[in-house]
Amino acid sequence: MPSNGRPPQPQLRAAAGDAILVINSGSSSVKFALFSTKDPPARLWSGAIDRIGLAHGRFHAVDAAGTTAFDETAEVADHDMALHLLLDAIDRHTAGDGLAAVGHRIVHGGAECDCATFVTETLEARLREFVPLAPLHQPHNLAGITAVRNARPDLSQIACFDTAFHHGMPHLATLTGLPRELRDQGIRRYGFHGLSYEYVVERLRSEEVDVDGERVIVAHLGNGASMCALKGGRSVETTMGFSTLSGLPMGTRCGDLDPGIILYLLTEMDLSADRLRHLLYEESGLLGLSGFSRNMQELLARPTDHSALEAVAYFCYQARSHLAALTAVLGGLDRLVFTGGIGANAPMVRADICADLGYLGVALDPTRNTAGARVISSAAGRVVVEAFATDEEQMIAQHMRRLLAAQPARQVA
Repeated sequence: MPSNGRPPQPQLRAAAGDAILVINSGSSSVKFALFSTKDPPARLWSGAIDRIGLAHGRFHAVDAAGTTAFDETAEVADHDMALHLLLDAIDRHTAGDGLAAVGHRIVHGGAECDCATFVTETLEARLREFVPLAPLHQPHNLAGITAVRNARPDLSQIACFDTAFHHGMPHLATLTGLPRELRDQGIRRYGFHGLSYEYVVERLRSEEVDVDGERVIVAHLGNGASMCALKGGRSVETTMGFSTLSGLPMGTRCGDLDPGIILYLLTEMDLSADRLRHLLYEESGLLGLSGFSRNMQELLARPTDHSALEAVAYFCYQARSHLAALTAVLGGLDRLVFTGGIGANAPMVRADICADLGYLGVALDPTRNTAGARVISSAAGRVVVEAFATDEEQMIAQHMRRLLAAQPARQVA
């Protein structure tokens, strides 16, 4: 391992091509985006292959203008078939020299992966060690790599990590209260949603916001949810830690939990490790509290349902508490950015989270917040509050282009 802690870059060469493909593989879907290799990369397509493994799958994409490029029904048995279908469609529907590389969002890169890197067998083996830390994501991220290799073994693949952005966190922010020897075995806080946070930082910088001089909190709120405190444009603290379970409650994940509850469930209620894992990752959060849905939009659409109201209120209460705690790390707050599916699109949730934060200088303009304006803070507030969509795919494409630009032009054996 080099002295800088980064894994050595394998001597791969990019294939000739005028497009790069970004994929995000889930359990029953593959989301994708096709970009040019220009600087910055220009989005050509966005789409998904949904309902993998079911009889009536859907393969759809829109072009850069939002016009439907194609929308087909297809029976897609597995990720291998999905990637064959996608790569064949790219060949059919695009002109030019084809793909230069395929990039993957990988949720967990561990302590050694702090930058985008070419995929090798050694890297894949190391990433499989982190499946227990991100069981809802990591196996499917890796399945996408395998599927691309099966479809196009000569095509270069690049891994981009959600954990990489947090590598510069202060040492104390990475610690847990467990014995030191366990940290030496990898039990530490990593942080996630880094590609989203990195996109927000780069977008603010491109708009000449003084990110380096401001104290910023970004709230990435979606089916997975976390917050990140930024100082000097870098992550100094985040709500997710060792695994994708911690911090805020999420669609189906519990968020922070008294570890005594875990012990009680194991010893007094005789839950097996597998049953407990399923409970914490797939039956808790908004779904568990409401009893019927993990979808915030569905919960907000039932304002007279007590369980729905309680689930939303708990989510906002926990988010407000975590947000306030992050300001202690920063020593105050200058800018708050809401992003993610909930953060960018749920004004009621934003308003509830920001309620009673006037002592921090946070004050929303109700009209601008409800209308979905970019800046939603009022003139009376000291803190700038914004809401806009993140773009992790764009961030991956930018990492890919930088990595490919540093490589020789054509792939060799």
